[in-house]
Amino acid sequence: MIRAPLALTLGDPAGVGPELCLKAWRALRDEDACFVVYGDPAPLLAAAELLDLPRPERVSDADEARKVFSNFLPVIALEASETEAEAAVRSIEAAVDAVRSGEASAIVTNPVSKARLYEIGFKFPGHTEFIAHLTEDLPMHGARGPVMMLSGGGLRTALVSIHTPLLTAIQTLTAEAVVKTAHVVRDALKRDFALAEPRLALAGLNPHAGENGALGREEIDILAPALDQLHGDGVDIVGPLPPDTMFHEEARAGYDAAICLYHDQGLIPVKTLDFHGGVNITLGLPVIRTSPDHGTAFDIAGQGVARPDSLIAALRQADLMTRNREAAS
Repeated sequence: MIRAPLALTLGDPAGVGPELCLKAWRALRDEDACFVVYGDPAPLLAAAELLDLPRPERVSDADEARKVFSNFLPVIALEASETEAEAAVRSIEAAVDAVRSGEASAIVTNPVSKARLYEIGFKFPGHTEFIAHLTEDLPMHGARGPVMMLSGGGLRTALVSIHTPLLTAIQTLTAEAVVKTAHVVRDALKRDFALAEPRLALAGLNPHAGENGALGREEIDILAPALDQLHGDGVDIVGPLPPDTMFHEEARAGYDAAICLYHDQGLIPVKTLDFHGGVNITLGLPVIRTSPDHGTAFDIAGQGVARPDSLIAALRQADLMTRNREAAS
């Protein structure tokens, strides 16, 4: 079966996204992970000239993109926008529309500047929540998220709270949120990662996972009831585990994904293990979405030095998840 290409967004045109598109195409042009970029061709043409690579070419649809992918980077052109932020939003919307229509198989997003998005009235914390909004009317198989998961260096970490200030994340932590996150992760690992019996681990919040209440009661009052409910639901999950001892190599062998309670608790270990190749994956959506685990890197944009490792890994991950989801269906 020939799969539809992946839909790759341009990201912020002033960032490293255009350059990464070309470098990823160079690395994957002879692989099955075919993709097409949705966006303004101008920054891609500039990046191709900078990198001395073949000019990206416009294509009319994703079918044409697969036919020409080995020769040049295919682009489904969008009209130029007044601002980089508006261009980034339009690229995301076009990629989502392509997957909704069946023209593309999954979405891979290049980095955007949240600050610039907020300046034009963007009302979502980031990609994750925006794509969830754009697909909320589609039917969902399994628990619905969105849940943000990071993958890299042999570790997967899923977040109960995402882009939330640390104090707010702690104050608003509930057993219900932990239970929902764990169900989304388990269902996604089965369907999109082909794990028949996923094993989960829940991180504690406090030092030493609370030391039986001596260092905080969240493990007793919030996490223990969540674990009881999950065990009753048949979820294979252990915890709460002390966060400072659950990410070393031997500990990681005991679970397939860690449920982390706030942003940095999950991102720091993944970025420590695989800083350049980590992948951001949105779980619990009716569509597949991955992205590189880094930002726009405005400081090095246009210099030709940005590393494409994370985007390449994100494209390969999206292609693999597409295969797994098709097999599960």
